Amino acid sequence: MTALAMALPSTLHQLDLQLAHVDRGVDRALSLRIARHPSETMERVWLRALALAWQWEEGIAFGPGLCEPDAADVLAQRPDGRASLLVRVGRPAPERVARDVAQNAGARVAVLFEGPRRMEAFLQEARELRLDRLARAELAALDPDLLGALAAHEDRRLKAALTIVSDHLYLDVAGGSVDGPLHRGTYQEP
Repeated sequence: MTALAMALPSTLHQLDLQLAHVDRGVDRALSLRIARHPSETMERVWLRALALAWQWEEGIAFGPGLCEPDAADVLAQRPDGRASLLVRVGRPAPERVARDVAQNAGARVAVLFEGPRRMEAFLQEARELRLDRLARAELAALDPDLLGALAAHEDRRLKAALTIVSDHLYLDVAGGSVDGPLHRGTYQEP
C-alpha cells in the first residue's frame, strides 16, 4: 500500500455553540463543523473553536488545518478576497506571525496560545529577533486547566454555551461548567 492509501481521514466534529461575547455585543448561535486531523489533539481542536468564537465576525471560518501548516487556523475575508482577519493557535513561530502582519495590510492578526508560558516564550523570542511588527498583533493565552477540561470532551457532536466577558471565558459543556481567564500579552520593543 502507498502512504497515501494508508493515510487516516480527518474526523469531523460538530459543535453547536451559543456564543455571548458581552464586550463586543455578540449573541449568536453557531454551528461549527471542525475537521480534526489524525495527528491533532483535542486541546488544539478546542483551541481553534475558541479562537473562532473569541474573534467572531461575519464571514469567519476555519483554515485548512494541519495539512497546510502555513495557512491561518481561523480567517475571515473581505468581499474582494483579501484577508480581514488571520488567527493562529497553539505554538506559532514569531517569524510566521510577523509575516502575517507584514503581508496582510489592513487585516487584524491574532494569536491564541495554549497557555501563558507559551505566550511568554513567544514574546521573548520575538524580542530577541526584534520583530517589531508583532506590536500590531493581538496576543492572548488560555488557561491550561480550562483547555485540559475541555479536551476531555471528545464527542463528535456537542452542544455548548460560551460567554466571554472582561477577558474571562465561561463554558457550559455536556452538563458541566468550566471557566478561566484569557491572559493578554503585548509585544514591547526591547
